[in-house]
Order: sequence, then C-alpha cells, then structure tokens
Amino acid sequence: MIMISDPKNNKPRQAQTGAFLELAFRPFFLLASLFSILSLLLWNGFFTGDVTLHVYGGPLWWHMHEMLFGFVAAIIIGFLLTAVQTWTKIRSLNSTGLLLLVAVWMIARGLFLLPNSVPHWLIALLDIAFLPLATAALAYPIIKARLWRNLIFIPILLLMSIANISMHSKVVTPLEPFIDNSSTLMVLLVTLVMSIMGGRVFPMFTANGTQTARVEPIAYLEKVVIGSTLLALISSLPFIKLPSTLSAAIFFIASAAHAVRVFRWKIWVTIKTPLVWSLHISYWCIALGLFIYGLSEVSTMVNHSQAIHTLTVGAMATMILSMISRVSLGHTGRKIEVGRIMTFGLIAIILCFVTRVFLGYFLSDYRYVISIAVGFWVIGYGCFVTLYFPILSKPRQA
Repeated sequence: MIMISDPKNNKPRQAQTGAFLELAFRPFFLLASLFSILSLLLWNGFFTGDVTLHVYGGPLWWHMHEMLFGFVAAIIIGFLLTAVQTWTKIRSLNSTGLLLLVAVWMIARGLFLLPNSVPHWLIALLDIAFLPLATAALAYPIIKARLWRNLIFIPILLLMSIANISMHSKVVTPLEPFIDNSSTLMVLLVTLVMSIMGGRVFPMFTANGTQTARVEPIAYLEKVVIGSTLLALISSLPFIKLPSTLSAAIFFIASAAHAVRVFRWKIWVTIKTPLVWSLHISYWCIALGLFIYGLSEVSTMVNHSQAIHTLTVGAMATMILSMISRVSLGHTGRKIEVGRIMTFGLIAIILCFVTRVFLGYFLSDYRYVISIAVGFWVIGYGCFVTLYFPILSKPRQA
C-alpha cells in the first residue's frame, strides 16, 4: 500500500490532514454503510405501514435510486479513488477536496428528505453533480500517469451519470420513454464494474488468502465474460427493443460465461477464509442474477425483481461488504483477516439475499419478507460500521 510522507519531518501526511480524510475509502465506506442501514430501515417502515415517507421522487423511486446512486455509487467512488493512488503512485483526492466531495454526497442525501422545502431542480442538480466530480478526480491521476488501461472506468462512470440524469428526469420532467430502464442500466453498469474488477483481483485474493496456486485467466473466456456482460447491458437500453427470446439468450450466455469463470477460481479451497469465500459467493450471484434475468424474459417462474435483487443484494451488497472489510484493513496497515463478528456479518448479508429473492415463495405476506431481509442487512452492515469505525477514523498503523 502507498504511504505519502512529508519530506521535511518524515511524518505521514495523514497526521496533518486528518486520518478520516486521508483517502476516499475512509469516509465513503463508513458513511455509505451507515446510510444504507438508515435508508433501508426507513424503507421497511414505509413498506410495513409504520412510517409515512415523504421523499423526493416518491418512496419506491427513492428506494431504488438511493441504494444504487446513494449507497453503491459512493462505495465505488471510495474504492476507485483509493485504488487510483496505488495504480498511479500519484496522490489521490484527500483533505479539503475529499471533504467537499463527501459534502456534496451527504447534502444530496439529506435534501431527498425535504421535497416540499427545496426546489426539485436543485436537489437533482446537487445529486447529479457527485459522479461527474468524482470522475474528474479519478481521471486526473490516470491521465497524468498515462495508465490508459484504467481509463475504462471513466466512460463507465459517465454512463452512470447519464443513468442518474435519466432517473431524475422522471421526477423533474416526465420523459417516460427514456427513463423506464435507467435503474436497470445502473445495475448492469455496476455488474460490469464487478466483472472487470473481479477478474483482475479475485484470483490473486484467492491464491494469497488460501496459499494455493493462482488460477491464470483464459484470454478468450475473459473476452466472452466482458463482451457478453456488455451486450446484456446494451440490450437493456430503453431505446433498444429486442425479442424476449433473443434478450434471454444474451443473458443466458453471459450467465454461463461468468459461471465458468468463477468455477475455475475454486470456491472449495476458500472455506476457511471468510474474506475470500464471500467474494466467490458474490460472484456466483452475478451468474445467477443474469440467469434469472434471462429466465424472467421467457418464463413466469421468476420475475425481474428477483433478478435485480440477486444482482444488487446477492452480488453487489455481498461483494461490497467483503471488499470494504478487506480494503479497510489493508490500507490501514492491519492484517487482512476478520474475526467471528465480521464473519457473522458476511453470513447475514448472504441470508439477506436469500430472504429477499426466495422467501416470497414460502411467505404470503411480503411485508415479512422485506422486514426479515432488512434485518439481515442491518446485522451485516451494522457489524461493519461498529467494528470498522475506529479503524477508519484513526491513523494508519505503522
């Protein structure tokens, strides 16, 4: 990991700028995790009828938007703005600049709760600004270091910004034909990011965590994985209308490619390493989610919501919890392993996925399904917030 020191006194710069704003992973991992807990508790209260929720865009729109563009986007930015310093050896956004970016994100989250007091255009503008500002902060060190391979994240983040604008357009001005699938577009964009990052680091994490030989990638398989995922994303664009059978075939091919890829990583060697088996399970959920998505196009056995929540809760939420637990330890100079409490948290978020996607087959009252799933989420991310607050708020260990 990179450590930036002051050449005059050889003390870490984080001592001068404050540990919490030393790198983007600290505020974004902690605050986004806490936000996810609070927002889901509000959503559950609304769903069960215990809370009256007056929010910008309405409760359902708010729930979809905030879990994707509030929670997931913040985690992605925290990860990328931290990783770019390792990639480029150039100081990433920190101190006052990082504080301002965090403030934009936080203020937007608060304004969503004040739809009758703040103009809708101002709420939208502030929220939309977050991703482009973060993209500019990411692009600067990549371009300066000429690491063109990592520029792939810039157009992805800009497409996420477009998806965000598309979602807001439904609230500010009703442009129905363009925005119907914008949340799905965001889900598949994040899935693409997970596919790219998973292929780059999961085999290494597996080898290092289990002391086994690293599984080397197969070039054509990697191309099929990324290419089919990109094709699935394109097929979901609102202005592209494909026959259901063709759309299903695309998602089935993408699912099969991901399944072959993750099977080669050998989940069976990870059983004793929570920070590795949780990553494998999250990646298996990519394959499963794409399969369910395809099946929902041609069958009533499953529905679109189950596919989306397999990708969001099963893949994203599990991968995020595992990755932020790992990154937070590594970038603060600690041993990369978790104890029983955080292992329990990882199990809880997997149970959240199973509950949210499959328990509806067995419980007739869907309010119980949502409440149980939210309860598991609160446990999972609550473990992270509780255990990692002192880690993320204090200086790096020597």
